[in-house]
Amino acid sequence: MIRLVIRYSLYTLFGILSFVIVYIVSAFLISKIQVNSALNTVKEQHEVQIYLLSNGVHTDIVLPVKNPIVRWDTVFPIENTRGKYDDAQYIAIGWGDKGFYLNTPTWGDLTLTTAFKAVSGLSSTALHTTYYKELKKGDNCVMFKVSKRDYRLLKRYILKSLKYNKKNKPIYIKTNAVYGDRDAFYDAVGAYHLFSTCNTWTNDALKYSNQKASLWTPFQSGIFEHYK
Repeated sequence: MIRLVIRYSLYTLFGILSFVIVYIVSAFLISKIQVNSALNTVKEQHEVQIYLLSNGVHTDIVLPVKNPIVRWDTVFPIENTRGKYDDAQYIAIGWGDKGFYLNTPTWGDLTLTTAFKAVSGLSSTALHTTYYKELKKGDNCVMFKVSKRDYRLLKRYILKSLKYNKKNKPIYIKTNAVYGDRDAFYDAVGAYHLFSTCNTWTNDALKYSNQKASLWTPFQSGIFEHYK
């Protein structure tokens, strides 16, 4: 009986390790495949300046707060932030697991329950928005310009990622689990899991708006390598 338990335990461990190896190798290889590179060779005036921002793990798309196409402060009211500052020039938008966002301010707060829900798709999701007064380009912050047509597509992608109340307004999540004085959370659609991560959302946003992107990637490195 003990030998049988040990045998099946080893099989299980081998299966898990094999899956992890295949997942990482597949993510690395597939992320090398660039899409939309041909679309960006079309001569079209690129007027809207946007950014990709990373903390080393998670990526955000950073957009101008005010633009003739959309004013993001009307979609995500600054009044929903703790500081309510009105000096922001940019807004960073990212998607992720709601439980992870709200219950894990630091890695030390991560629990097995939160981690399991995050990788299995059993938890709900949220958009995290952060207002910035300024940004500086660097290894974790790249700038590029998009056309008005593609910016409208990016706007549509973000708006489609939100859940709305009966008044057709994004559902603001009132919580003390914010990261600072300039951020807020909103209910989002979709399920977070190993094959659909925060970085997959960002990558899909770039694909949807005809920008350079990976065929698929769960990691931030798979996005940034196409913008070096």
